[in-house]
Amino acid sequence: MTHVEQESTPQTPPAVADPAPLGLAALALTTFLLSVKNAAWTDGTDAWLGYALAYGGLVQLLAGMWEFRNRNVFWSTAFSSYGGFWIGLGLYVLLVAKGATPTQEANDLGWILLAFAIFNTYMMLWATQVNQAVLAVFVTLEATEIILFIGNFATSESTIKVGGYIGILTAICAWYASAAGIINGMMGRTLLGVGKPLFQQITPGGRPEPR
Repeated sequence: MTHVEQESTPQTPPAVADPAPLGLAALALTTFLLSVKNAAWTDGTDAWLGYALAYGGLVQLLAGMWEFRNRNVFWSTAFSSYGGFWIGLGLYVLLVAKGATPTQEANDLGWILLAFAIFNTYMMLWATQVNQAVLAVFVTLEATEIILFIGNFATSESTIKVGGYIGILTAICAWYASAAGIINGMMGRTLLGVGKPLFQQITPGGRPEPR
């Protein structure tokens, strides 16, 4: 009897959907809800809080994990970090802020926002290598965080309102980038422009890392 040995051939991993539009949408909506509160546009309660935990937090964290599968270090770091930001901020409000004075809470939020502004600074610099729509998200997010931590340290409601206005602009930029990712990906061509990366490409091979 002849035994025929079959060689096992490596299989190409199945293509996966791009999680970046989901992560950007989660960032946009949660940022918008908190920003309209900071801007004093709403007379409601903390509607942003549940979405900080579920959408901006959990869903964005999942998008970051899926970006690891795509070998995309930029988006895996960005989405995972900001998913953690929203979860951490929500837990702070639920577990810590209730026992703090308004001055203590403002000081805590100032330090939290300062820390993430530092993180966002180098992410903003490397967003220049993605595209201009994504860069707009990180530039407006940087401005939001800086103005908000100044406003919280100074306990200045007017400064926090300005941070809220810029946060709304951040949400609009993130929604646009998300919509562009969905529409352009589905159509297989560019319908919503996102702009080219700025400066000369400095990622390996002279091209941005694959998406």
